[in-house]
Amino acid sequence: MVKKEMIAMLLAGGQGSRLGVLTQKVAKPAVSFGGKYRIIDFPLSNCINSGVDTVGVLTQYQPLRLNAHIGIGIPWDLDRNVGGVTILPPYEKSKGSDWYTGTANAIYQNLEYMESYNPEYVLILSGDHIYKMDYEVMLEYHKANNADITIAAMPVPLEEASRFGILIADDTNRITEFEEKPANPRSNLASMGIYIFSWPVLKEALVSLSEEPGCDFGKHVIPYCHERGKRIFAYEYNGYWKDVGTLGSYWEANMELIDIIPEFNLYEEYWKIYTKSDRIPPQYIAPGASVHRCIIGEGSEIYGETVNSVIGSGVIIEKGAVVRDSIVMQDTVIGADAKIEKAIIAENVKVGAGVRIGFADYAPSKYDPKVYQFDLATIGEHSVIPDGVEIGKNTAISGVTVPEDYPDGKLESGGYIVKAGGAA
Repeated sequence: MVKKEMIAMLLAGGQGSRLGVLTQKVAKPAVSFGGKYRIIDFPLSNCINSGVDTVGVLTQYQPLRLNAHIGIGIPWDLDRNVGGVTILPPYEKSKGSDWYTGTANAIYQNLEYMESYNPEYVLILSGDHIYKMDYEVMLEYHKANNADITIAAMPVPLEEASRFGILIADDTNRITEFEEKPANPRSNLASMGIYIFSWPVLKEALVSLSEEPGCDFGKHVIPYCHERGKRIFAYEYNGYWKDVGTLGSYWEANMELIDIIPEFNLYEEYWKIYTKSDRIPPQYIAPGASVHRCIIGEGSEIYGETVNSVIGSGVIIEKGAVVRDSIVMQDTVIGADAKIEKAIIAENVKVGAGVRIGFADYAPSKYDPKVYQFDLATIGEHSVIPDGVEIGKNTAISGVTVPEDYPDGKLESGGYIVKAGGAA
């Protein structure tokens, strides 16, 4: 029988609905990040850099882009005969077919996959966080404490603590209480959704809770194990970690990459972030073009001006166009003399000549105030913006739009245009 000390289970099936039109056709872990990466590249790179060479990737929502990106795992050195990376979508069983209904339910449905490696430990990861972490160090900590479960945790501002699972630990870092998104948090030590389980403990909990609707680690598995006196420890992490689950945090995390001294450094030799790279030509900066403090992806052609922005691969910014404080994803074209400020523009978008995006005063969203509550104009993939229109702040656009969609040539701040098949 194959024997692996620790295998990783990477939860990558989430819709990421708080990213609005960015995730209408693609799972959140497959969204572009930092010019050339996708969000899932970060946990996958952490795995191989930590010596974890067996990774099950659990997919569900819109998996096509994710599956194509991961392939057989070559960029991460995870194309192996024994172990490597395996895509694990929900599948039909003899007693019927089940979607993954919660994080723990998804892991439970893949019990057979885990058992085939006879692991001592199972590492549970989320596919939608930006960070670098050596899981081997966390495993050593788990062993040193003779722990049943180790939860990676980090201090967060107390006013934000109600968004997280909150841990209360004693002097030895053993967890004495666990509160899932408490209204009045008593601690600011937040679970990062990264767990190491000793395999027998995980298996027993998953089997016992198999009938629990929407079975989830934070709500069900951790409390179940805690009630049974299992040794649960907090592994405190103090590096950079960002949940890019909202448009605001996604934009901020991209912008932090281009700080003079970036808090999160993509250029470190000893901890590389790997990704699938297409064979495309080098970038081209035309005479008269201006680039100031930007990340520019390969194959992009800059004829206009870019300032403080993250530009993906294969992007064309035409003459006279100005892109400022924005994210422009791969293969998008920004037309001549367009002016863009604080926008997130997804892949394969065509922005017409003379368009103005991100101007006027902020207004609350008329579409979905929970998702759209930032200064940002957000444009979904494969959208088309006709020449000469003006688009305000906190707006959402998805689909091929025409001049008639813009009364008086404008989309006011807080407005939206979501064409058929483009609901977010």
